[in-house]
Amino acid sequence: MTPPEQNRVVLIAGATGLVGGQILQLLLNDPEVTCIHALSRRPLGVSHQKLQVHLVDFTSLPPLPPADDLYLALGTTIKVAGSKEAFRAVDFKASLAVAQAAISAGVSRIGLVSAGGANIKSSLLYPRVKGELEEALKELPLTTLVIAQPSLLLDYRRGLGQPIRLVEMISIPLAKLLSPVLPGAYKPVKPQAVARALVKNVTTAEGIVVLTSEQLIRQGKN
Repeated sequence: MTPPEQNRVVLIAGATGLVGGQILQLLLNDPEVTCIHALSRRPLGVSHQKLQVHLVDFTSLPPLPPADDLYLALGTTIKVAGSKEAFRAVDFKASLAVAQAAISAGVSRIGLVSAGGANIKSSLLYPRVKGELEEALKELPLTTLVIAQPSLLLDYRRGLGQPIRLVEMISIPLAKLLSPVLPGAYKPVKPQAVARALVKNVTTAEGIVVLTSEQLIRQGKN
């Protein structure tokens, strides 16, 4: 691992999500980060002297400002998106477009919020699309690609102003109960831990690094 660079300029897409919001807070509190460019479809409701919010159409991105790192936390669900095609448009097409535009702007390191079980060969749409994005990013000219593969996130999206998800109401308490006996890759993890582990590795690792839920829990501790 290499020591973190000082005076970094960072791009982030997906800062309105559970993990993306935590990543944004870490970057805002990081004295080595001098400027953060947040790409978003809607206002973030956050103001800070080193934060610049860019309201963009992810289907037609403008040239991005020069930066060192990109944190990619875009994501939706089929229910929210409205169709399989709309889901893929966000989780694959928009995410890959941001990564390519970021590289054109000078980015050489990317931290990706993916998902546990991501696999390009999966018969299920969600993990297959996540796997497709991972494989596409691996082909890009990067010095560092850190892929976080969290299992169930231990937080509720209602705090983000999103509809309450019945699956969360059922699965989160159950996952907390079963966590001690679940295999490492399936252990539920807090969004804060995912964010801390991802930010830590993007600034110090080289090459392709994949972090499972167990590794995110361990490396994401305070």
